[in-house]
Amino acid sequence: MKIVVCIKQVPDTAEVRLDPKTGTLIRDGVPSIINHDDKAGLEAALQLREKIGGTVTVVCMGPPQADVALREALAMGADDAYLLSAREFGGSDTYATATIIAAGLKKIGFDLVITGRQAIDGDTAQVGPQIAEQLKIPQVSYAEELDVEGDHVIVKRQYEDQAHMLKVQMPCLVTALSELTEPRYMHVGGIVDAYNKDVTVWSFDDLKDSLNPEWIGLKGSPTNVFQSFGKQPKAAGTVLAGLSADEAVAAIMEKLIERHII
Repeated sequence: MKIVVCIKQVPDTAEVRLDPKTGTLIRDGVPSIINHDDKAGLEAALQLREKIGGTVTVVCMGPPQADVALREALAMGADDAYLLSAREFGGSDTYATATIIAAGLKKIGFDLVITGRQAIDGDTAQVGPQIAEQLKIPQVSYAEELDVEGDHVIVKRQYEDQAHMLKVQMPCLVTALSELTEPRYMHVGGIVDAYNKDVTVWSFDDLKDSLNPEWIGLKGSPTNVFQSFGKQPKAAGTVLAGLSADEAVAAIMEKLIERHII
């Protein structure tokens, strides 16, 4: 069984600040990490390999420094790694990104593709499903449990206050919640092995048989980020103290009516 996990190197959002003039992220000096949902998906893939055999491949689209994230994945236990990196890929939105990653996956081959639900630097939750559409394979999003039976995957899918239990034939794609697994730590031997392995780097020329230049980069992106902004703090609320239950209900109702909420 060949499992391919798509990961993204993202800025640690606990350290990110916004430029108040431009509204863009200040990435200088901000440490980069593997996206949380992606890392949970990688751990799920490693557990499946331990249970039923096969291989785990990691794929990342990004600049050359994304090599660090791929080597962390190798140190966790992935078998091999691919970096999709080229100037032509710069400025790609989710649609163009999914197009590029799908081209890489077609060349690598797969039985099961696992991606994170969404990236913490964008929160769109679009790339995983768009990859599946590009590959024309079934998809299950928001996976909180994952198993394999024969040539099918069994997925418990989070759905509002309920859950769906789905059985899907492979090849297919699953997007993972961070709650799916608790990622393992790297060990010293794994780190040493990771830096002795080669990360395969594919540029546009390596994927051009499946890519149209008009579909990628800024030119091939139908959307763009107009502005980023931080969450604004809420004003202090009103504290109703020293009231009986009936008086408190009456005061709350008065405020709701005053603000035209009811």
